[in-house]
Amino acid sequence: MIDLETFSAEASGFLASHLKRREHADTRWGAGSDRIELHGLERRSDAEVAAEVAAARSWQAQCFDAGYAWITGPLAYGGRELAAAYERRWRELEQEFAAPDRTSLNIGLGMLVPAILAHGSPELRAEVLPGLNRGDLVGCQLFSEPGAGSDLANIATTAVRHGDGWMIRGHKVWTSKAQFGDLGLCIARTGAGGPPQRGLTVFLVDMHAPGVEIRPLRQMNGRASFNEVFLDDVGVSAARRVGDVDDGWSVVRTTLTNERAGVGSGATAPGPRLLARILCLARHSGAASEPCVRQQLADIYTRVRLVDLTAQRVQAAGRAGRAAGPEGSIGKLAHAGNLQRMSAAVTSILGPRLAADTGEWGEYVWSDLVLGAPGVRVAGGTDEIQRNVIAERVLGLPREPEASA
Repeated sequence: MIDLETFSAEASGFLASHLKRREHADTRWGAGSDRIELHGLERRSDAEVAAEVAAARSWQAQCFDAGYAWITGPLAYGGRELAAAYERRWRELEQEFAAPDRTSLNIGLGMLVPAILAHGSPELRAEVLPGLNRGDLVGCQLFSEPGAGSDLANIATTAVRHGDGWMIRGHKVWTSKAQFGDLGLCIARTGAGGPPQRGLTVFLVDMHAPGVEIRPLRQMNGRASFNEVFLDDVGVSAARRVGDVDDGWSVVRTTLTNERAGVGSGATAPGPRLLARILCLARHSGAASEPCVRQQLADIYTRVRLVDLTAQRVQAAGRAGRAAGPEGSIGKLAHAGNLQRMSAAVTSILGPRLAADTGEWGEYVWSDLVLGAPGVRVAGGTDEIQRNVIAERVLGLPREPEASA
């Protein structure tokens, strides 16, 4: 096995030969572009988003071919079977370079891959895991529905046997990156009777198959990062089933646990960077001397620090080989709340200048945060769902009563 020092040297050489080193951001007011990196919340044209996805796929393929895309994964499916320390080292090194943003691949890499690895057949793993990890295949998640929301046990989408396979009919919603997706992890009802969590089965749906219709959902910030997906008698082969028939709830748990762990790890929580920009704004506008604003900023600083400490707990659990726990829900809930508090702070500082584009550097750009932050409270499980997870799994409180039939 390669030692960590040699690995680091080889990885640094690979990165240096493919990318430019990241330049330190100029924190002076008015210097450079005032665009704020919000991991998908900022307003961008459909063409810009498509170009970002293409760049992410290209860079992922280069990393995979060089052995850096799935460092901890099984050799049989394109991984290197190295310890988590190697993965951490790679991420640290990559941060030193201006690598393309691979956020668009997060669902496939962070949710579909773990679910298929844990519950898929050997043949299904061999078929799709290399493609997902190389960026040849973009994954999306077909879980939420208009009539169920985060209550996945009450979905209405059905899958019935059809010859040697299945036929799926239903309506999914809030599907991120479905417009670029190749594979959708879809939960459907295959059985009736018993607890609502029973009788569910998970399938991998070809997003280009006949009967799949994707309609963008335009958000109030002008972007269409979410979609609704109609499944009109979409055929799926038996080989594309993930897990056992009527036992899809275990696949759902695996998927959502990894989703919350990804958020709780701090990978998508740009709190410190955003807070630094808000402090710069407060100083420039003179609001930093106002007691109410200072109190808001002090509260945000404390909470951002707590999110960072929670993320460190998630990362420490991963280093110790422990399964992801409730820290992911805690981190996600706190991150969503922090974005709302930041929105309130910049609204207090800017007032009408937030809503009207005066052309001044560093002002109107904050409308992206204000318009995008509410969606974070819904994506990846609503605030209410996260509170239930924390209450039941951390505090040991009784389960929420189920509605009577």
